[in-house]
Amino acid sequence: MATDKELSDFLKSVEKRAWKRAVYAVRDEDAALDIVQDAMIRLSEKYIDRPAAELPLLFQRIVSNATMDWFRRQKVRNAVVRNFSDFEGAAGGDGDFDILETLEALGSSLEHESAADSVSRAQILQLVDAEVAQLPARQREAFLLRYWEELDVAETAASMGCSEGSVKTHCSRAVHALAKALRAKGIGT
Repeated sequence: MATDKELSDFLKSVEKRAWKRAVYAVRDEDAALDIVQDAMIRLSEKYIDRPAAELPLLFQRIVSNATMDWFRRQKVRNAVVRNFSDFEGAAGGDGDFDILETLEALGSSLEHESAADSVSRAQILQLVDAEVAQLPARQREAFLLRYWEELDVAETAASMGCSEGSVKTHCSRAVHALAKALRAKGIGT
């Protein structure tokens, strides 16, 4: 059974990565935050009796299920009511970028980095981020679980609800697609 501290430490360690994964899936930062918070609540309410070693896989599966639930709810809502506020954001561009949040996340690593290196790194990360967002959903999910969450093939397969062979296929296709897209933009892989 996981202690309160173990659960709290685990949730702190996966919060940002889970949010980023959800953002890639739903393409809405607020909805992604809701999904991750709901997943954290479900884990802490329903699976507190599980050992700490089981928390990572349980949490990944809960996030996956919560994301699928979100898509189902969106499909039902969109079939009945059209949300016109979605169209307002499309015309105005992306105004959600906050340089202070970016700098805060980078922390002290910026102290030892030149301005040119910093700008170059930020531009490359934005390109990679955009290309990951363009991957098909299953490839993106497998890629993020394997390389972002650092789960092994078996854990990724369990989290995605598919075979290990499917995970390997999705990851291979994702890596090749990313490498090809980044090479086309002049970034060596």
